Amino acid sequence: METGNGRSGGAGGRGGGMGRTAALTGVRALVLAVAVPAGAITLFVLSVVSIVLVPLGIGLFTTPWVLAGVRTFADLRRLAAARWCGVRIPAVYRRVPADANPWERCFRVLGDPGTWRDLRWLPVDMTAGFVTALLPAALLVYPFEGFALGAGLWRVFTDGTYVGWWYGFVPVGGQLSALAAAALGAVLLWAGVRTAPFLLRAHFLLTRAVLAPGRGELAERVRVLTETRRDAVDTSAAELRRIERDLHDGAQARLVSMGLDLGTVEALLEKDPEQARELLARARRSSAEALTELRDLVRGIHPPVLAERGLGDAVRALALRLPIRTQVDVDLAARPTAPVESAAYFAVSEVLTNAVKHSGADRIWVDLRHSPDRGGVLRIAVTDNGRGGAVIGAGSGLSGVERRLGTFDGVLAVGSPADGPTMVTMEIPCELS
Repeated sequence: METGNGRSGGAGGRGGGMGRTAALTGVRALVLAVAVPAGAITLFVLSVVSIVLVPLGIGLFTTPWVLAGVRTFADLRRLAAARWCGVRIPAVYRRVPADANPWERCFRVLGDPGTWRDLRWLPVDMTAGFVTALLPAALLVYPFEGFALGAGLWRVFTDGTYVGWWYGFVPVGGQLSALAAAALGAVLLWAGVRTAPFLLRAHFLLTRAVLAPGRGELAERVRVLTETRRDAVDTSAAELRRIERDLHDGAQARLVSMGLDLGTVEALLEKDPEQARELLARARRSSAEALTELRDLVRGIHPPVLAERGLGDAVRALALRLPIRTQVDVDLAARPTAPVESAAYFAVSEVLTNAVKHSGADRIWVDLRHSPDRGGVLRIAVTDNGRGGAVIGAGSGLSGVERRLGTFDGVLAVGSPADGPTMVTMEIPCELS
């Protein structure tokens, strides 16, 4: 008896889980089916027009911005592919110097093979990509029309004396044919529940077939890793120089001044005790200020709360110091490795700083979670309700975040329409310890 109940419950649980998965897949496919033609067609037309205008000079300024939009559109699809179906699509692009002039920026972007992969992908996405996104949604939504016909909707189209509607290949002209339509809908729904996740995965596999680098991927990957390693070395060297400068100009200078004051106190202790007490008080203030500066310096290198409490609490502490109301949601079962924690913390710090300075927002949401997919991925989303318009490149702080994440093979995507909101999504492959 108990065994039978357990099996029944297990079967019901599996059926319910399959139904929930299919429903979620249908919603995602429907979102893609709406977004694909709108985004792909618009960006393809803008890209063609902008590139055509390059010889006239106008395209020199518009092309990098339009192609940045294409890249963001592709990056969002990469994130959806990884998050929804576990399909990882590598993003391999060449860096453009932040101080490049419009001519150099335009032709560097146009000379990037990754740009042309994105442009080739747009026509595929607006045709075959649209079909492969629409099909799983249609298989899950279309059956309900058959059910409605079987429940009596057929009377709206006919009085039973002629065929008033076709459902698939079933001519509906009365209650009997309407029930046949409902039976066909049940078959289609069963097929949709079974096949929708695979059809959605097929959409992302098609996307990967076009967007992923070809035979030169290994050489390109080595080049990208070489660049990110060089960026990491340059960043570390710059950080060391900053630390040396802060120590020399701040704490070290105060400690030297405090030593001189104490030497003077020693000489004045018997001759002028009053002045000696004043110098001792000044030395005490200098020691307190030096200690504060050293603490700030250490916090800038590796915040103590990050070392002691982990990434979630460190980001919460960071949010408490912001002048904007910030909500932080954390779902981490354990801690990432220390280098990943540090990179993620400073990346979030930079994104929050950008939001405070430039977005004009009054609310920020931070979401941190870890997914076990593909060996483990740390996902961080920072959303604000500001004015939008954030882009990667053009000397923005997001370029530094992208380089920081690139050291760990991470991905940065930015969705920021003109009127907001802005959503910055970061992914870093890692395992929790």
